[in-house]
Amino acid sequence: MITLAQQLAPQLGVSQTCQQLGIPRSTFYRARQPAKVTQPRPKPSRALSEPERQRVRQILNSERFVDHAPRQVYATLLDEGRYLCHWRTMYRILADHHEVRERRPQRRHPVYAKPELVATGPNQVWSWDITQLKSPVKYAPFYLYVMLDIFSRFVVGWLLAEQESEILAQQLIATACHNQGIPPRQLTLHADRGGPMRAKSVAQLLKDLEITPSHSRPYRPNDNPYSEAQFKTMKYQADYPATFPSYQHAHAWAHTFLTAYNSDYYHSALHLLTPAAVHYGWADQVQAQRQHVLQLAYTQHPERFVRGLPTLAPLPTEVWINQPSSGSPISINAL
Repeated sequence: MITLAQQLAPQLGVSQTCQQLGIPRSTFYRARQPAKVTQPRPKPSRALSEPERQRVRQILNSERFVDHAPRQVYATLLDEGRYLCHWRTMYRILADHHEVRERRPQRRHPVYAKPELVATGPNQVWSWDITQLKSPVKYAPFYLYVMLDIFSRFVVGWLLAEQESEILAQQLIATACHNQGIPPRQLTLHADRGGPMRAKSVAQLLKDLEITPSHSRPYRPNDNPYSEAQFKTMKYQADYPATFPSYQHAHAWAHTFLTAYNSDYYHSALHLLTPAAVHYGWADQVQAQRQHVLQLAYTQHPERFVRGLPTLAPLPTEVWINQPSSGSPISINAL
């Protein structure tokens, strides 16, 4: 994106280029600055020579001191009338050779790959999650499953249940894929690491449907931003109840909201188009009609448009989950 901005800036100007591409000007100017060259730190004149460092390392790894901490070795040598270096220098020498570690058995967390997914059209990448709706019974909420297309923000499937269940998750996925006519090897399904999302039966279903699974990293809600944002939009509605008095009421409210969200909600990320318009290919027709209205307004009162004829911004050509830096490959964190 920055490379494209640098190419367009001489023709369009920095401000207009950044506005069209949706990047801050500060980012553009920062990218033009030459990279700082860090100078290697000079070696102090009082530092140990290389033979002296090797001698210290040999003593620390000797049969006598191999199981002793550098502080203990330092004190022992002092009592024997010998001084090699400070114990902190001993630690640095060992660290340079990767010989310092935690001796106690520690649990080491696995390294999870960052999901990097891109959608250039509808039905390429779906995101799904489960949120709780407060019920009259304490500690027994209703669970709302919602699956949406990240390119169009269109809710392709949802269900309300009184529990989290891998069986219900399978039903939701299978029904949504059937309704949208998803062919094999086209769709990537992204979710967090909840129990139903990582269930073996769900993984087997995705394998049977030839859908690529993807999961967020643990404790990284930003790895599933579209579902999180959609839930926030839902719970910030003016008529969102503090408590749903019954399952029937919660189901009716969710049905009303999600139906209106698909067909009537003007999404800011879609340049105020509805998810349905983008998902089903009506966007160009709607944009053309809006541009005609702007043309008429400009013709009647051109003095009110100080920058000339207003034009509608085009829809984004791609939508990312964790867009990589330029030149980085796309990776998928599979089950």
